[in-house]
Amino acid sequence: MTLQSGGAADPEIKALAPWFHNLHLPDGRQTAPDHPLGDFPAFKWAELGAALPEDLSGARVLDIGCNAGFYSLALAGRGASVLGVDVDPHYLRQAAWARERCGISESQLELRQMQIYELAALDEQFDLVLFLGVLYHLRYPLLALDIVAGRVRDRLVLQTLTMPGEEVVEAPPDLGIDERQRLREPGWPAMAFIEHRLAGDPTNWWAPNRAAVEAMLRSAGFRLESRPGHEMFLARRLHAAPDPDELRAVLSLSMRGASRGAR
Repeated sequence: MTLQSGGAADPEIKALAPWFHNLHLPDGRQTAPDHPLGDFPAFKWAELGAALPEDLSGARVLDIGCNAGFYSLALAGRGASVLGVDVDPHYLRQAAWARERCGISESQLELRQMQIYELAALDEQFDLVLFLGVLYHLRYPLLALDIVAGRVRDRLVLQTLTMPGEEVVEAPPDLGIDERQRLREPGWPAMAFIEHRLAGDPTNWWAPNRAAVEAMLRSAGFRLESRPGHEMFLARRLHAAPDPDELRAVLSLSMRGASRGAR
């Protein structure tokens, strides 16, 4: 996806280019008005925002891969206390600049540079977690989802690139070794591995089908509540997240790393 150079000839916006989020600022300016996807992500927020409470006062929210902060700003505007995290300092500079222009305090919208796996060492749970446009960029998607699940107190919104197809097969409690032909049935939970590039992006690693996304959510301790938009899944915490050996190892390494950093 080509990033946008910035709105018209506005010097402030151009200085922070390129932009992936078209932010609508209070003074009427837009950061990427010619976005190839249209008014992105405003049209996505129109779908998601309708599925979330208008008043989020008192709610604690985590926005994973916050980019320039469109969703973080929108949620803070509904009264939530938001932590926005992203691995890219460029996007975080954009989000900090937009936060100031929107008159939102740092205490209401905190921004941190973090890898998703570092969330394992975060000693906090959130009422709402946004996990949008990140899963398919990860080499270790289920591990990441388990880590994210540990941060969710109530609801999770997951959006990911998917394979075409809406079929969903109910998998049996146990699949016999000689029944593996069922793995090729339409609607069986499956993920396509992208060895090289998709849309020119070498970080597009996975494309799960709808059935796989829903199965992964169940595996991570969630119940699917609704699908507010295309490739978007709103799920509610059903039981505690799983605690596999891999996750315990990641937590142990993360805590050791956090301890070393505190010295």
